[in-house]
Amino acid sequence: MSSITSLKAVVIGAGPAGLMAAEQLAKQQIPVTVYDAMPSVGRKFLRAGIGGLNLTHSEGKPAFINRYQPREAVAPWLDVFDSEDLVQWAKELGVETFVGSSGRVFPTQKKAAPLLRAWLKRLKESGVTIETRHRWLGWNDQGDLRIQSPMEELTVRSQVVIFALGGGSWARLGSDGHWLSVFEKHGVDCQPFRPSNCGFNYPWSDTFKQEQGGQPLKGVVLTCGEHTKKGDATLSHYGVEGSLIYGLSAPIRDAIELAGEALVHWDLLPDLSLDEIRAKLKKRRAKDSLSNVLRKQLSLSGGKLALLKALITKEQMQDLETLPALLKHLPQRLQSCRPIDEAISTAGGITMDSLNDELMIKAMPGTFCIGEMLDWDAPTGGYLLTACYASGLVAGKGAVDYLKNASSGTENIL
Repeated sequence: MSSITSLKAVVIGAGPAGLMAAEQLAKQQIPVTVYDAMPSVGRKFLRAGIGGLNLTHSEGKPAFINRYQPREAVAPWLDVFDSEDLVQWAKELGVETFVGSSGRVFPTQKKAAPLLRAWLKRLKESGVTIETRHRWLGWNDQGDLRIQSPMEELTVRSQVVIFALGGGSWARLGSDGHWLSVFEKHGVDCQPFRPSNCGFNYPWSDTFKQEQGGQPLKGVVLTCGEHTKKGDATLSHYGVEGSLIYGLSAPIRDAIELAGEALVHWDLLPDLSLDEIRAKLKKRRAKDSLSNVLRKQLSLSGGKLALLKALITKEQMQDLETLPALLKHLPQRLQSCRPIDEAISTAGGITMDSLNDELMIKAMPGTFCIGEMLDWDAPTGGYLLTACYASGLVAGKGAVDYLKNASSGTENIL
């Protein structure tokens, strides 16, 4: 049996949520060790910043909070640490930000690496110990942590443990979701992982896949039930993807789970009314092909025209009486999500009812869980990252309070 290493505080997982939790403990001069299974920290965070790190969003707080499900669970975190706090936090690290045309907030350099480097430097200076290539294996019979180091299995006993192991997507970056079954075996109530901010499959023809895969759909509107959103999507060889699809992925996914399919509708010409479209189509001359009319009169070409042709019959295409309505309300039936590991994020995980207000597991005093381990959902656009930071801060402060109460004999686990 290996010797037991006794620590004051442990964080397992060195993504944004875990590092934010560690920072709260370090601010109170509480020694904290962070274990991460990967060779380096923040891998998913760095991957998210390759195309430009979307740190948060600038919209007003009521609208911002409404982006989350369940709203009532995430709102208290954002009352403690919201998008403005995140911008200020980055500024204190020497990272200036700007607001893009979409309202999204980016670092001036647009990259994640400078922010992460500055943050790790500050954490190190504050006394935080980070151990990479250290994988959490579970608990032993005495409730101690089992940690696999590069050399041996360690037994670690800690007064508080904050788990920040991520959700179930992007396994190669560290969040493989294998922890869920371990927690379930210890009686923690969990929900299965579900893909979120993901693409959806559609059975295109082989010709369509070859010719249209990667084609953009710019400035379209997509509707699923009561949910409508304008933005950009992409035709993929497997179906549809892109920011517009990700923004409506939750209702589309939920409809598929409920009914076996989701009926969505595309407005390919959101800036034109039905009457305006009809008037433009009437300008067709006898010698003009319909494709030319659509291209010249309605600026409909490329991916939009390909999508229209793929989803309606040749007879519908030639019927100028019904075609305008299809251009404004083009139906498509989606029947499955892409594999969960391809999703940007996941819903599911530890249920909110299992936790107290400080994100400590009610049945496991001193054990906190944060970030995508918890059962909440949000679209891309900086919302995911903001809530992960906020949950880390809430649990970090909760761990500080727990240690103070434990030292005075006044633990309040509920």
